[in-house]
Amino acid sequence: MEHYFTNNETMKSELREIKYTYQACSFVFISDCGVFSKDKIDFGSRLLVETLLQEEKGYKNILDVGCGYGFMGIVLSKFFNLDATLIDVNKRAVHLTQMNLKKNQVKGVAYVSDVYQNVSGVFDLIVTNPPIRAGKKVVLAILNEAKNHLSEQGVLWFVIRKDQGAKSIIKEMEKEYWVSIQKKEKGFYVMKAKIS
Repeated sequence: MEHYFTNNETMKSELREIKYTYQACSFVFISDCGVFSKDKIDFGSRLLVETLLQEEKGYKNILDVGCGYGFMGIVLSKFFNLDATLIDVNKRAVHLTQMNLKKNQVKGVAYVSDVYQNVSGVFDLIVTNPPIRAGKKVVLAILNEAKNHLSEQGVLWFVIRKDQGAKSIIKEMEKEYWVSIQKKEKGFYVMKAKIS
């Protein structure tokens, strides 16, 4: 099975549309083979977005790490009116995100980056649904290195399933961050982290 965090230039393309509505605001996302949750909005990603949308506002910009076809970064940017930066290691995912930014009329840039390799600048809000299947080392790199890209008041929001090591990851992160669980549902933990 091909993983969504790899690049396979020969994989066939089968574009499809995924619709999403929140508070009477509708979105359409173009998806394809070889990207994360290609047929529907992932439950964990949706839980993170909808929990965050009930939170405080006041962010100026957002970085979506491991953006897939752009769901989290695009929806949050639209509602919070943010400058959006979306990154993924998967070229096809980035291409889809560029299409979806236009399709949903969101200002932003999407580009290929392995973790934060090509990222510069700082962000008020970093969001990620980290690729658990890429291994704990990659997941921890995404979470721990976020601090180098957070503004002074910046926050990192992420979602992880309990059975995929949420508790051990929280423990690991508490060395660097103040971490709070914002929501628990169906085995998913939505967490917010600030530099401690």
